[in-house]
Amino acid sequence: MEDFRKLGARLSNWGRWDVDGQRDERGTTNLITPERVAAAARLVRHGKVFDLGIPFGQGGPQPGVGRINPILLVSETGADQDRPGAFHFADDWVIMPLQSASQWDGLAHVFYDDLLYNGFPATDVTPHGVRHLSIEQQAKGIMGRGVLIDVAGHRGVDWLQAGEVITPDELDTVLAAQGTSLRGGDIVAVRTGWRRKFLREGDAAAFMSGEPGLGLECCEWLHQHDVAAVCSDNWAIEALPGEVDGEVLPVHMVLIRDMGMTLGEILDFEELAADCAADGVYEFLLSTPPIKFRRALGSPINPLAVK
Repeated sequence: MEDFRKLGARLSNWGRWDVDGQRDERGTTNLITPERVAAAARLVRHGKVFDLGIPFGQGGPQPGVGRINPILLVSETGADQDRPGAFHFADDWVIMPLQSASQWDGLAHVFYDDLLYNGFPATDVTPHGVRHLSIEQQAKGIMGRGVLIDVAGHRGVDWLQAGEVITPDELDTVLAAQGTSLRGGDIVAVRTGWRRKFLREGDAAAFMSGEPGLGLECCEWLHQHDVAAVCSDNWAIEALPGEVDGEVLPVHMVLIRDMGMTLGEILDFEELAADCAADGVYEFLLSTPPIKFRRALGSPINPLAVK
């Protein structure tokens, strides 16, 4: 297998979208052009909306090591409110890691050799937030043609097993079986069934202890197809345990740091996959805007697919 550093250097998008000396901070979402958004909007035929986000709160997939599930704090219930007239109100707070449920990994989230995407220094990540590559750079939303690649459905299994590697050949095979082809600027959604596993078992520790997912060779496949972003129903896109001894999340390092690809994790494709299997249509308008947290490394999302 090619060393991930050599692969990343070969697939690098550094400088590709720089303009007039301004270093790009959006990466592969630059591939979602206005023309491609307009074409994606024309995919809506029936107005069917599919909510691909998982619920934020207790009972989520975080086992409490490193990240926790969101905590809801009701700060006002209406009780003991001494004010004139009939008006009372309730109010609440949420305390959460920004990447604890359905979420985008921003381009400053992962780095190696002291460099972020497009050559920005890792020291740009500070206790007060990141100086460049913030999730704010995706503020217009990551919206375009979404394509579901239902690997678990094609295999006829409820879910793939932890550590199972999805290869480019299998992605091509599933697309062909679905009668779907990719176009430049697409947002690829890979279904492994890992969300179904969690829904059935409710075991956060098992969900987070490993996962099936993309292999390192898929980075080149995504690059060749000019994919704008990739998302999955697992928590880290790639297979874990990984393919490279002594390295953690090499697919992340190549996709985010070298290619500038924003990654969507912990999505729910169950309802969408059933509908796609029923009508044979695996393409749709996908809208996944991040929340504009200033200088943040990622963002929770409630992605919507519309057919």
